[in-house]
Amino acid sequence: MEVFLMWEQLTSTFSFAALWSPVILAIAIIIAGLYLLLTGPLKSKFKNSAPFPVYKKLFFLIGVFIFYIGFGGPLSLMGHLLLSIHMTEMALVYLIAPPLMIVGTPAWLIRPLLNITIVHKLVKFFTFPIISLLLFNGLFSFYHIPEIFDYLMVNYTAQDIYKVALVISAFAMWWPLVCPVPEYDTLSGVKKLGYIFADGVLLTPACALIIFATTPLYATYTDPTVWANAMGYCVPNGTIVSPALFDQFKPLGIMEDQQLGGIIMKIIQELSYGTALGYIFFQWARTERQKDDEELQSAEFRLNEI
Repeated sequence: MEVFLMWEQLTSTFSFAALWSPVILAIAIIIAGLYLLLTGPLKSKFKNSAPFPVYKKLFFLIGVFIFYIGFGGPLSLMGHLLLSIHMTEMALVYLIAPPLMIVGTPAWLIRPLLNITIVHKLVKFFTFPIISLLLFNGLFSFYHIPEIFDYLMVNYTAQDIYKVALVISAFAMWWPLVCPVPEYDTLSGVKKLGYIFADGVLLTPACALIIFATTPLYATYTDPTVWANAMGYCVPNGTIVSPALFDQFKPLGIMEDQQLGGIIMKIIQELSYGTALGYIFFQWARTERQKDDEELQSAEFRLNEI
């Protein structure tokens, strides 16, 4: 009931543009349309192109949709009202969308880009396991330091730059685990399992900071003036959000909201990493089975030769 009441308050207080971000929606539609063209009617333009499974195309499109609702849809605006929604948004955008889009990208589609020397070097550097782990988790943890968080929320250009850096680092972090290009997929199954474990360990402090804090951490969600300035990021230019609206969008207590945010982030992290673990184990088992079949066929061939 409180969710529906909050939605009514949102739709009556904020404009359609603030809630749905038509420009970001248009960009998402263009990306999805271009992807469907390149993997469909135009796939013959790419060397060694082949039919691509429909379910993998759906993965990519779902990833694009998640990016939209995280950066441009109502979830983005609501994330400036409640920390728990903001943490949900971050978990979806950085832990769910990137692996879906990577798995949903055919090797033959991305290989021409990777063959460009500078792109090849950048990808090799930023997806090197230690670098990708430290870069993403470092940026993610640094973001949740209260002073940094509150600064970014009211400085829109810095916030945009930081989001771009986080998105790039998220793709770099996921690349070694679900890389679709065989020549770039260099980690063995065992190393990938260790990589996921290390990733979970490195992400835990940021979640623990929020879950176990005994006082409110972020002025964005406690100070009406700071909150109103932060809301300016989500509304059309020139729109002024009154600090007097602050109390209208607080269905949870500040500490309850804060702790729920950390818990949601941790749960989604465990689910995404657990799913990746299952995917990697399945791929590993299939590869080992293929090797065994090839060895058996080779042995049978040698016996027949004798």
